[in-house]
Amino acid sequence: MRIAETEFDPYIRIAPRATPLPLVCDSPHSGVVYPADFGYAIDAAVLRTGEDTFVDELWQGIPDVGGTLILAQFPRTYIDPNREPDDIDPALLAEPWPGMLNPTEKSRLGHGLIWARAGGRPIYDRKLSVQEVSHRIRAYHQPYHAALNRDIEAAYQWFGAVWHLNLHSMPSDSYEVMQVRSDRPLADFVLGDRDGTTCDPEFVAVVENSLRESGYTVARNDPFKGVALIARLGNPSQRRNSLQIEIHRGQYMNESTFEKNDKFQALQAALTKAAQDVALYIQRQL
Repeated sequence: MRIAETEFDPYIRIAPRATPLPLVCDSPHSGVVYPADFGYAIDAAVLRTGEDTFVDELWQGIPDVGGTLILAQFPRTYIDPNREPDDIDPALLAEPWPGMLNPTEKSRLGHGLIWARAGGRPIYDRKLSVQEVSHRIRAYHQPYHAALNRDIEAAYQWFGAVWHLNLHSMPSDSYEVMQVRSDRPLADFVLGDRDGTTCDPEFVAVVENSLRESGYTVARNDPFKGVALIARLGNPSQRRNSLQIEIHRGQYMNESTFEKNDKFQALQAALTKAAQDVALYIQRQL
């Protein structure tokens, strides 16, 4: 976690280091640079539970196989790139929003476009002005989506197909946080394709088989199905494939200290293998 004293780029784009493929990957929640105007009123350690810490590093092998990797630098608790810009809880605002709002179930849980809660606790001791929320959308949310869309559309125009991986991590208490009852333990990985609507099932199977070969448990759409990004980008009937991948944080980090654990390197190697398997599959489709 770093507090930014000046303006900073909302994302980092890492270009392919091998022959480019129509593989565009993004980590919208691994940002750890906190804008100076955040104005939160919660312990920083609790606020950080919203980070997908180290996800960008775990998937560092993607450019080596010809993929593009886009990484948010800002934290999702400030503004969440994986939400639509109208997914705002009006109770957060100091004055009426100048337009229509469409708060979803995520907003009800405190995890809409602008997070209201982290670790079950309120983030703010104040209402947010329309001006500051609008600034967050213009300065962070919109540039992130513009960058991702540019690469998605450029790949599609050149190859006539595109494969998108939306990269995340999930806390060990995900079922509790999402208020979902389950008699199953949380899997090591959850692959979300919004119940088969955003991605060719053959591609999902490639990712699942690679992870299982490395010794990990894999679930589909349980409890994470994917949210705004893959819903917007995925249309397999047009060869637009978008898959969300959630990693159990306990497989690579200490969730209390935000430090890597002794399983980090093995997981990173497994994800490098998964990137290679994905690249091989895409090469065969072209």
